[in-house]
Amino acid sequence: MTTTTSKRPSPARARLIDTATRLFYAEGIHSVGVDRVIAEAEVTRATLYKQFGGKENLVLAYLHNEDENLRAMFVAAGASVTDPEGLLDAVVEGIAADIRLRHTRGCPFINAAAEYPDAEGAVRRLIDEHREWFRGTLQSVAETAGSERPAEVAASLVLLRDAALVGGYLDGEERVAPAFERTARAVIDAHRPL
Repeated sequence: MTTTTSKRPSPARARLIDTATRLFYAEGIHSVGVDRVIAEAEVTRATLYKQFGGKENLVLAYLHNEDENLRAMFVAAGASVTDPEGLLDAVVEGIAADIRLRHTRGCPFINAAAEYPDAEGAVRRLIDEHREWFRGTLQSVAETAGSERPAEVAASLVLLRDAALVGGYLDGEERVAPAFERTARAVIDAHRPL
C-alpha cells in the first residue's frame, strides 16, 4: 500500500517569496540584490540557492505568486456572485480595489517586463502566460454575461487595467480608480445586447 503525503511548503521558501514580493515590487527587481532578500527573509544563502537555484527562479516564483493571487481573487469572486452580469461588475470593482489597495506601484507584470526585455526569456514567457490567462478569463466572463463581441470587451478591459495600474501609481488612485470604473462600465454597457 502506498500513501501520498502532500509536501508542506518550507517556511524559509515562503519567507523568501514574501520578502522578494515586497522588495521587488516596491523597489524593482534589478535594484534588489539577493543578499538583501536573504538578510530580510532571515535565511542563509544556501537556503536561497537550495530553494530556487538563483535570483531568476526567485523572480519567477514572485511573479507566479502574483499570478496565483489574481487567479484566487477571480475564483473567490466567481464563488460569491451567481449572476453573470454581476460577475462582470465584480471584476471591475475588484480591479478598482486592486488599484486602490494592493498594486499601488503599477502592475507587477508590466514592471517586470520593463526589466526583462528578452521576449524569449523565462520571465517574459511567464508574463505572457499570465496575460493570456487574464485576457481569456475576462473574455469568458464577458461571454457568460451576454456581451456582444466579448473578445473586444476583454481586450478593452486589459488595456484599461494596464493604464489604470500605471496611472494609479503616477497620478494617485483617488483620480484614476474612479476613471477606470467609469470607463470600464462604459465599455461593458456599449457591448450589452440591445
